[in-house]
Amino acid sequence: MQLDAGIAFFILGAFAALVRSDIQFPKGLYQSLILFLMVAIGLKGGVALAEHASWQLINQSIVVILLGVLLPLIAFPVLFYIGELKRFDAASIAAHYGSVSVGTYAVAVAFLEAQGIAYESYIPLFVVLLEMPAIAVGIALARRRTAATGSTDTVDPPNSGKLFHEVFFNQGMVLMVGGLAIGMVVGERIERVTPFFFELFNGVLALFLLKMGMMAAGRLSDIKRLSSFMLAFGVAMPIVGGALGCLIGLAIGLSTGGTILLAVLGASASYIAVPAAMQVALPQANQSLSIGASLGITFPFNVLIGIPTITVLTQWIAR
Repeated sequence: MQLDAGIAFFILGAFAALVRSDIQFPKGLYQSLILFLMVAIGLKGGVALAEHASWQLINQSIVVILLGVLLPLIAFPVLFYIGELKRFDAASIAAHYGSVSVGTYAVAVAFLEAQGIAYESYIPLFVVLLEMPAIAVGIALARRRTAATGSTDTVDPPNSGKLFHEVFFNQGMVLMVGGLAIGMVVGERIERVTPFFFELFNGVLALFLLKMGMMAAGRLSDIKRLSSFMLAFGVAMPIVGGALGCLIGLAIGLSTGGTILLAVLGASASYIAVPAAMQVALPQANQSLSIGASLGITFPFNVLIGIPTITVLTQWIAR
């Protein structure tokens, strides 16, 4: 299998950081790349929703939301009981791994298109749906006291208004939901912006991955401070989430390509939307643990190993 261009840019970014090459991204460029990817993903999904909206899609969406609830419920007991992390740290990390990475999804889309593997173009709807449940579950787990273990961890009630805003009106939700809505309602007039958002998608993704490679390599010091348990969790949880997403995708009737994307979403961990929400909801939590694991371990693992492996295994299972 040939090396994907996006993965090659990620490796280049990591190499540049390791050799301390003085590559400077213009101020705000990284944020602009994220905004572009979110809008582009939303627009693509909106166009597809206008064509494929059906009752079956509603049923699939309900199951996908349940996946978003299940993943943090799997991660939390592993982190809390086996890893022996504090309750709010375990809950915060579980929320990160129950939510999704837009960047990982974008890499998976580019990978499938390069391989000529078709997929349901409304999958961006599932990206949006998987943003929220894990945050709610994570907060609920953090606020629940466990008398049986004698836990004394307490979590102060968050500012409900600010938390509601972070969960439902963070930049990812606004841009992807907005893109979905625009794609659905503008019809053929979407062609006026497709040269920018659709045709430039892979080029923007390459720059994004270059920066992500630099950021991931730059977190080596954080990774070294993580325990061996967290290193193992950062690799094992994507495998579990990916396997669960694969089984669910096949069960709800997605194509092989669609199943691969749902498996990738299950394997990914948020490093954009959830950290902001957890900062408001669980300020006591050690955010460096969550970011170190999701961005320093899981994202590189998925980009370099997870996505190609999920693709091959899903194709084999779906035969």
